[in-house]
Amino acid sequence: MTTSTARKEAPLGDEEVAEWLKANPEFFRRNGDLLATLRLPHASGAAISLIERQIEVLREKNHSAEARLAELVSIARANEQLAAKIHQFARRLIRAPTRRTVLAQIERGFREDFDTGHTVLLLFKGAPEAAADLRFVRHVAADDSNLNGFENLLSSGRPRCGQIRDTQRDFIFGPDSASIGSVALVPLSGAEGSAGLLVLGSVNRERFHPGMSTDFLQLLSDLISDALARD
Repeated sequence: MTTSTARKEAPLGDEEVAEWLKANPEFFRRNGDLLATLRLPHASGAAISLIERQIEVLREKNHSAEARLAELVSIARANEQLAAKIHQFARRLIRAPTRRTVLAQIERGFREDFDTGHTVLLLFKGAPEAAADLRFVRHVAADDSNLNGFENLLSSGRPRCGQIRDTQRDFIFGPDSASIGSVALVPLSGAEGSAGLLVLGSVNRERFHPGMSTDFLQLLSDLISDALARD
């Protein structure tokens, strides 16, 4: 057998066939009958035609696109609902005439509008008597040793979600700490730096996680910080 004969008998590889078909898009137009006669193996065990396989691929892509569209619509609706809640929360704060009523509306807003399981507001400034009867508010010194693990968070001014150390959880939530699965930490700013820390706690370990967006939490931080800055 000559070398030229061996070359002719050597089977073409998958890549070679694919490249040839890409370079010759008119092939199936010229050989239309081939589309109907080609039989392809199928997961069911039966053979199907190339046209049937193309239809199947298009149907799978359509299902995938529909699922993605449904996901996007669901996200859009959730964001719309959350935006409406933040709007309602902002109105609560705007209507509050005093620091005392601002704090009361913050507590009410998170309880009624956002349905947060546990809300704690640590304030570094302001008169403690303004929140004397509000259990969710605690005044602590900015240099309190219990805040040592939050320095980077407070200096960045950016919310963070996920897990915290047991000692931090005990300091913030006290007797309820054992039931807290995840938290959202929302720094509050003032004219002279950090003004406090809003902490939202959930029994669900997945409710607040590092991968979630914090844009709405940042908006809440801005609203609360501005409201508390009013005397």
